[in-house]
Amino acid sequence: MNRLILSLSVSSFLFYAQPGKVVGDPLKTFEGSSKAISIGSKLQLFLDDELIESMRDLEFRLHSPRRAEVAIKKNKPWEDTTMFDPVVIKDESRYRMWYRTNYNAPPFYTGYAESDDGVRWTKPSLGLVEFRGEKNNNLVWSSGPGKSAPYVLCVFKDGKPKTPASERYKAIGVRRQPGSDPPADDLYGLVSADGLHWRLLQKAPIIRGPRGDLMFDSHNIAFWDSARSQYVIYARGWPDGWPGGTRGIRRAVSSDFRRWSALETLDLWKDSDRDHLYKNAATPYYRRPDILLMFPKRFSPERRSADPDWKLRGLSDIVFMSSRDGVHWDRRFREAFLRPGRDRLNWHERAIEVGPGLVPTGNGEMSLYFIEHYRTESVAIRRGVLREDGLVSVHAKYKVGELITQPLVFAGDQLVINYSTSAAGSIRVEIRDSSGKPLKGYEAEACDEIYGDELTRMVRWKGSSDLQELAGKPIRLRIILSDADLFSLQFRQAEKASQ
Repeated sequence: MNRLILSLSVSSFLFYAQPGKVVGDPLKTFEGSSKAISIGSKLQLFLDDELIESMRDLEFRLHSPRRAEVAIKKNKPWEDTTMFDPVVIKDESRYRMWYRTNYNAPPFYTGYAESDDGVRWTKPSLGLVEFRGEKNNNLVWSSGPGKSAPYVLCVFKDGKPKTPASERYKAIGVRRQPGSDPPADDLYGLVSADGLHWRLLQKAPIIRGPRGDLMFDSHNIAFWDSARSQYVIYARGWPDGWPGGTRGIRRAVSSDFRRWSALETLDLWKDSDRDHLYKNAATPYYRRPDILLMFPKRFSPERRSADPDWKLRGLSDIVFMSSRDGVHWDRRFREAFLRPGRDRLNWHERAIEVGPGLVPTGNGEMSLYFIEHYRTESVAIRRGVLREDGLVSVHAKYKVGELITQPLVFAGDQLVINYSTSAAGSIRVEIRDSSGKPLKGYEAEACDEIYGDELTRMVRWKGSSDLQELAGKPIRLRIILSDADLFSLQFRQAEKASQ
């Protein structure tokens, strides 16, 4: 028998042709397993369709960062118009940044900055590296005379258990093989006890580039992948051959940071255009470290700047992709994550670049840091701001849509969601058994209507949030949305939830 359920807000009229079926466009289904997915109490992000069995009148929406204040300006003699490659970590109570200060002529330097809040940054005088006869600067590394030492460093804090204190911070850098003909690049490892005083891990490179291979001439990224208990490098590559091919990304792993697997090229062009991916800015997501994120620079070499005096060809923007295993990357979003914008100084060949490091900066926000105005006197590192978990959402327009999850097994006794609606929008959650039948007391019409904009909204059914009787059993969620975005959800214990 057909039913009409009226919600508390005008926008949430849910029309049913049959019980449990929303009238609308054809149902979009996703590949999945009939076996229940054990999610425990882990945070669940909607970066992809991993948990979703079907979806109707909804879409995945990519969210771009808001441009905030300039974090680092070019205002020191050792900084030039090619300042680039910022790396940011939240190190206990401090935010720390390492960045390339110059590239117009060697020697090349790595600068250091720090912040209490990720917003206001200082360049401390460290007295470590000499520049023009003085050490009153924020420099922590130099390529030495010419390019005798590695440069373009990517720094990370090593979270591997039992790591020696003297190697708590690690970095990789590139160095051209001296006297090689044809020329080639190698990757070297560096270690530090504090992230400031650096030394080479060993005299030999950790990864040697093939003769004639200049693929490492970029910002290559390394970090400790805690979810898979290994070090990983994501380095530039040319899968079509260098020079003249397409810029891509290669990957190698190691258990000790000294011996590395052979580099393998990631397959990033399946069902998509073969575009140049210049830098990669790979980083684990701090709230789900097993999920890896990338913010590659997409380079369009055939296009020209609108500035007729700009001689170099090409334009750049930033794209987004994610991975649940570090090997297979989801590139469903072909649109830009970060556009050059209205600023004409960002409309040239390498003007913008996101650095690795997505960090929490308080008040439900997270920040990343990107270069703008490259090769100009106003080059700077700017902060970009996103909502916590706010990279991708399941988005509903005014028309009511729904999603149904794969069978799930959770731990905990409450469900919280990170969401946003309009004043007229709404969200309801229905819990079903694994076969798809609504469970008594957890039907959509029993769910207290949700509207607003909250990071951790507790879901209730007739005033109760208690899900203890369902924990450990396979269930499905049916989520009904109107004029709303759903960013993430999480099952958790009541004593850990904010009431």
